[in-house]
Amino acid sequence: MQVEAPRAAVSEGVIISDEPRINDEIRVPQVRLIGPNGEQVGVIATSVALNLAREANLDLVEVAPNAKPPVTKLIDYGKFKYTEKIKAREARRNQSTAEVKEIRFRLKIDSHDFEVKKGHVSRFLQGGDKVKVTIMLRGREQSRPIGGVELLRRLADEISDLGSIESSPKQEGRNIIMTLAPKGKKVHTQSEQRRRGDQARAERQARQAARLAAKQEAKPQSAAALGERIHNAPTSTASAKPETSAAAKGMQSVASAKTSVNKTTTKEGSNAEDEK
Repeated sequence: MQVEAPRAAVSEGVIISDEPRINDEIRVPQVRLIGPNGEQVGVIATSVALNLAREANLDLVEVAPNAKPPVTKLIDYGKFKYTEKIKAREARRNQSTAEVKEIRFRLKIDSHDFEVKKGHVSRFLQGGDKVKVTIMLRGREQSRPIGGVELLRRLADEISDLGSIESSPKQEGRNIIMTLAPKGKKVHTQSEQRRRGDQARAERQARQAARLAAKQEAKPQSAAALGERIHNAPTSTASAKPETSAAAKGMQSVASAKTSVNKTTTKEGSNAEDEK
């Protein structure tokens, strides 16, 4: 497989491009060749190595250009680039990107507000982020910072299963600051989120496949029902004809009876006039 690669810019024998030289871009007379399975072929002419690459439908890639002679390898360069791209993407996805969240307290905070703030701290630590907890002092509270230190240590003790103290409480101006660090890495949270996303995606695809299968099963049944209706249509029409004929005969007999009655009435009327 011959793959076109960006031509490396060369200045005074130094390769400027990050892309390795492949196939005909390798200009040296001899190379040290490594086979596709990692076997050592040895030092051979570059033309022979190129012929071997063409016969195997692979690419001759220079992996160590500064060696004497340069080291080359027979690989599928397109597949190699794709694999490297996937590895780089996975590395970026799994890298730790911890942020520093901040929670602020007042020294005279009531128990309910303290529990709410503690819930926020726990959520941040579970997400793999550091938490900067700040106690804001007002007025005379600045002269008695021990209460703020005790409040911070109480918070640290209650969330000790999720995080630990990274920097101890210390006063900076009107504030007392403490930093908490999570015990788990953020990559674990990302992996769990990815697992849940993959599971939800699989369930969604399964539902779509089930609906598609149901539609495919319904099509033959509807076609069969339609064929049966078409097959039965002439029979029903034929059976309807006698009924229609009987009804027509009944109507004709009723009409003839009415006509005879009218004739009789007319005859009686004429006889009565003759008698007068």
